[in-house]
Amino acid sequence: MPILERDASRDPAESQHALPKVPLPPLKQTLDMYLKSMEHLVGKEQFSKTKTIVEKFGARGGAGETLQKKLLERREMTTNWIYDYWLQDMYLTNRVALPVNSNPAMVFPKQAFRDRKDALRFAAHLVTGVLEYKSLIDTQALAVDYARGQLAGTPLCMRQYSRMFTYYRRPGHTADTQIESPAAAAASEPEHIIVACKNQFFVLDIVSNLKRLNEMDILSQLEKIVSMAERSQDSLPPFGLFTSDGRKEWAQARDELIKDPTNRASLALMESCVCVVCLDEPTKLEPSDTNRALLLLHGGGRDMNGGNRWYDKSMQYVVGMDGVCGVLCEHSPFEGIVMVQSSEYLLKYMTRSPSKMARSLSVTDLSPPRRLPWKSNPHIQALLSGSSDRLQRLVANLDMDGYNFKFYGKEFIKKQRMSPDAYIQVALQLAFYRCNGRLVSTYESASIRRFQEGRVDNIRSATPEALAFVKSMTDEKPALSDSERMKRLRDAIKAQTDYTIAAITGMAIDNHLLGLREMAKELKMEQPDIFSDETYRASNQFILSTSQVSTVMEMFCCYGPVVPNGYGACYNPQANHIVFCVSSFRESTETCSAVFTKALEQGLLEIRDLCHRSGAAAAAAAAPNTATPPTTATPPGSRGTGRSPATSQGGKASGK
Repeated sequence: MPILERDASRDPAESQHALPKVPLPPLKQTLDMYLKSMEHLVGKEQFSKTKTIVEKFGARGGAGETLQKKLLERREMTTNWIYDYWLQDMYLTNRVALPVNSNPAMVFPKQAFRDRKDALRFAAHLVTGVLEYKSLIDTQALAVDYARGQLAGTPLCMRQYSRMFTYYRRPGHTADTQIESPAAAAASEPEHIIVACKNQFFVLDIVSNLKRLNEMDILSQLEKIVSMAERSQDSLPPFGLFTSDGRKEWAQARDELIKDPTNRASLALMESCVCVVCLDEPTKLEPSDTNRALLLLHGGGRDMNGGNRWYDKSMQYVVGMDGVCGVLCEHSPFEGIVMVQSSEYLLKYMTRSPSKMARSLSVTDLSPPRRLPWKSNPHIQALLSGSSDRLQRLVANLDMDGYNFKFYGKEFIKKQRMSPDAYIQVALQLAFYRCNGRLVSTYESASIRRFQEGRVDNIRSATPEALAFVKSMTDEKPALSDSERMKRLRDAIKAQTDYTIAAITGMAIDNHLLGLREMAKELKMEQPDIFSDETYRASNQFILSTSQVSTVMEMFCCYGPVVPNGYGACYNPQANHIVFCVSSFRESTETCSAVFTKALEQGLLEIRDLCHRSGAAAAAAAAPNTATPPTTATPPGSRGTGRSPATSQGGKASGK
């Protein structure tokens, strides 16, 4: 996901009408790409079976032809033919807990607060910036995004921004529902935020006497909230823990809660708030990248700030009294770029816009903040205890490694005339192969915002060309020359780049196959064999789930794996370094985040050295008398020496 450019001269509403609809790829093209993407990832016998199934599906008069025709009709009748199918499949029917499994976090730079008052000043300044950003969205004054990277300069759909502060994900027994609150047309309309402090929730009205609160007023209200939260005799159970549970479990608990009118009213206020601001207690943990990522994703569990969250709300801003700050997002309304762009705005606002407290005139007669009341009973308390226990297991299970690769960054990669994103994706494949001796279905999110209501499709990075390259760096290394390995590297990067272009132009396979599958259900057809085939199931088990989340300001993104035996790998390429956040689950015997990052570092250094040697050889061939021998030694301090422990220990490092 490249950093975006913005054009303030273009009217967002006007630009959106000019965007085309998401295309529907030709059926044969998708089926051919599907076979190519899976042939090297499954056994020969299984692939032979799959090929027969796919050919039958795509034959003239077959099920594929019928479903393709119906999808073409759907495309004509809708703004975006895949959106509803995709939203349900990706998010709303997914029953896993939101923290770690679904909600991504953006980790801000560590803050050095002098005391609690200083932290609350920061929080008040941040809330003021949030409200200014929301005003830009509400008045459609936010400049249009334009793509950079591949096919740069294309205007992008802005619809996702309008969902930032108005959407809420309500749990359901079989599927969740998105609840939308109307955006305020003017600053004088009633609006509120929810402030979480010591696992208690408070309503802070941001409009008083027909005026939006200024920064001094917000600080005053936050100070009152902290004082109220410290009155332990008034404390209520940490009901935020419910939202950390599996969606079915939370839906069942919600059914019990709403039997009481007090709880119904409190839930309504949660659903309609602009955002949640979490004032976290200090944890005494070392503020490393890894620990800050963990605290943003799950709060550290029930014994820290795990109950000081409401995971169903789209935007949660975390201000820890120990300086651990960031934003946590419910992912169903928008993609990571919305989180990035709004976070960039906020951090620039925080650093460039001085606090206006000294010059602000207070709104008089402020209504005090209100503690959200909850009514409990033994049954609700038992359900809350179950949610708390399951959060603890999730916290204990998550294995995170925030790793800053400092040896080079995207500027070196660009000098090789290679795409930084494609280069890093190939390095991720090399790391996985080195740890596991195989490649697996890999997900890299690709924005399709070039189209109306566009969200994402998948770049399948485990290409045949990537496999050929990683083998040249491992199993086949002794038999191949540098020039042969370099050719395979460039072939792998070209294949990755070509697939990226296909994905961002609506020509990838995952959305199309999903649409065909869901249309078969809609028509009540017997499920075509292609969708019950073992290869299709394997194709959707994304053991390696990746995303480039580039930033200008100093911050990084993190999230968890999407399958129990998988990795989440988020990366932020900077000029001279690359920030990685790698996650896995401790319960899996096949994964270890530290082992993976060690293999990743080793691979990145080996690819760099290959580029150096190839460049030196090319220079020597052009001017043999002036050539100098290349340096191939690993720099001092490298963590990646020799083969990864995973290679000799079957996947997990000892002592994990």
